[in-house]
Amino acid sequence: MNLILVLVASLFLAAIAAMPLCRRPVGRPAVYGFTFAVCTAIVVAALPALSAAEAVAARVLPLGIPWIGAHFRLDPLAAFFLLVINLGGAAASFYAIGYGRHEQANERILPFFPAFLAAMNLVVLADDAFVFLFSWELMSLASWALVMAHHHDRGTQHAGYVYLLMASFGTLCLLLAFGLLAGTHGGYLFPAMREGSLPRFAQALVLVLVLLGAGSKAGIVPLHVWLPLAHPAAPSHVSALMSGVMTKVAIYGLIRLIFDLSGPPEWWWGVIVLVVGAVTAVLGVLYALMQHDLKRLLAYHTVENIGIIYIGLGLALAFLANGMATGAALALTAALFHVLNHSLFKSLLFFGSGAVLRATGERDMEHLGGLIHRMPVTTATFLTGCAAISALPPLNGFVSEWLTFQAILISPSLPQWGLKFLVPAVGAALALSAALAAACFVKAFGITFLGRPRSRAAAQAQEVDAFSTGAMIVLAALCVLAGVLPSLAVDALSGVVETLTAGARLPQQATMPWLSLIPVSAARSSYNGLILLVFIAVTSTVVAAFVRRLGSHTVRRSAAWDCGTPDPSPITQYTAGSFAQPIRRVFGRTAFRASEHVEMPEPASLEPARLRADLRDLVWEYLFAPIASAITYASGRINALQFLTIRRYLALVFAVLLLLLSGLALWQ
Repeated sequence: MNLILVLVASLFLAAIAAMPLCRRPVGRPAVYGFTFAVCTAIVVAALPALSAAEAVAARVLPLGIPWIGAHFRLDPLAAFFLLVINLGGAAASFYAIGYGRHEQANERILPFFPAFLAAMNLVVLADDAFVFLFSWELMSLASWALVMAHHHDRGTQHAGYVYLLMASFGTLCLLLAFGLLAGTHGGYLFPAMREGSLPRFAQALVLVLVLLGAGSKAGIVPLHVWLPLAHPAAPSHVSALMSGVMTKVAIYGLIRLIFDLSGPPEWWWGVIVLVVGAVTAVLGVLYALMQHDLKRLLAYHTVENIGIIYIGLGLALAFLANGMATGAALALTAALFHVLNHSLFKSLLFFGSGAVLRATGERDMEHLGGLIHRMPVTTATFLTGCAAISALPPLNGFVSEWLTFQAILISPSLPQWGLKFLVPAVGAALALSAALAAACFVKAFGITFLGRPRSRAAAQAQEVDAFSTGAMIVLAALCVLAGVLPSLAVDALSGVVETLTAGARLPQQATMPWLSLIPVSAARSSYNGLILLVFIAVTSTVVAAFVRRLGSHTVRRSAAWDCGTPDPSPITQYTAGSFAQPIRRVFGRTAFRASEHVEMPEPASLEPARLRADLRDLVWEYLFAPIASAITYASGRINALQFLTIRRYLALVFAVLLLLLSGLALWQ
């Protein structure tokens, strides 16, 4: 624990030291190299605490609130999220050593990058409300500064403004939630909150506030509006951290407050979280399918995967409320495993999009294509990430979604009829989102890397530096490893699951034959990624050998397959809009109020025909736009308060004081 706190403090020192170094050539490799080393050291230091049955250590530092201090605690849950944060931080730092070589705004990135990492670590280690909220706000401000690094680019200032508003709203909700948990006695230490008890109404209010506060940072629908704006605006290695890591810190906040501090859950808590997760998963992937901007597409897919994690957490709450320990352990393991998996493949995909952006200067898929010949390493690693996020076996994304489905399949044992009907519907939504995700990444990979180049920049692209490709190769290998040997990860999560489910856990998986994953019983279901990988490799090799052996050896030259478009012009190829059109016509009118407008020229005219599709963001139009209008109207009315006389000011202060004292009296 002492070592981890020293390492986190060294990240803050690195942020200070980066200020004079950022304009020097040595500054970039020095800062990113140091953060890589520190993050790697924290991963190594946190590993032993992952399997502990209880808190490993607790420390109090003479900081923060007077006479109370700053409290820190390392338990299995904190250790797991430390691994997620610092594994992503180490990968982003290593990637940035090469990627940042061409960065034009290092002085606006280098000081905030280590501070961002340090703040996320402090959120996880916090053991009192003050340290948690202080670190949470520091994390928000540091990430906002990184989003605003390219503030001259179009749309960046708007993205930063929306992000800052949503971050402030989330912090306010968490502040109110901690106030309820602390009670009238002001027990702001987490141990005091665990020992306290709240009435059911207060517990329900805490759940709603935490869903709003942590959910706004995680990106659940309808609080996701900042995410597709901020992630594309940030530098690619920062986007990877925000999407792959910071959203997981928000998941940590939800788990810590709801599973650990709020007391025994009610069954209807699971209903709320399940509905939010299902809606978030389906709408997130539908939004992603409509995008042409590669980074914006990836940002919306973060929304979808957060929905999948929420489904697992909602199932765990429902099982816990009904005393079904095995189901709770299975659902919670699935959710936590997907937290790890998403951090791996989403960081990989953002690294790949950053490599494409660096090589071509383009994020619009309609201006890319043919990169498989120019950037083979990026293509291979990006394809691995696409397969993983599409939940294709034997990669890691499949395993965590498969575990979630296994938890859904045991839901008929739940006694409440509302859950008996709801959970199968959520399972159908999860299956739909998985299918749409596969279609989306066929589009993303095919349009970006296959076909003919659609622009001169794509035709002249070159592979990126060794640091960037090295980081992508490592993450791709981890995606394969976690999918082929998932039993090792499931066993590593058992300590975390035990602390949150009062001792329940999945059976020991490392002792299963052939390293199979058997979450409940072999008669019900099992999965073996190693055998599946060997089967795929052997059958592919045998088929290739037979084709080569039995095929004609006569040398024949012919034109390459033209896909039905003999015109060599790249504009005759399938486009991103072409991929999305069938799905837009099925779901678009409901989800986006989509409409198509055809402009057909007169006969004999040389003007081209045009098809324009208009999509509307219903969440923004019907929720946030009216709120913005109401705030503008109210602020105009309240503006008159600054012209009051001193007597009216005193009367207003007196009235507010009476109101607050009355509320306090009623509360007691």
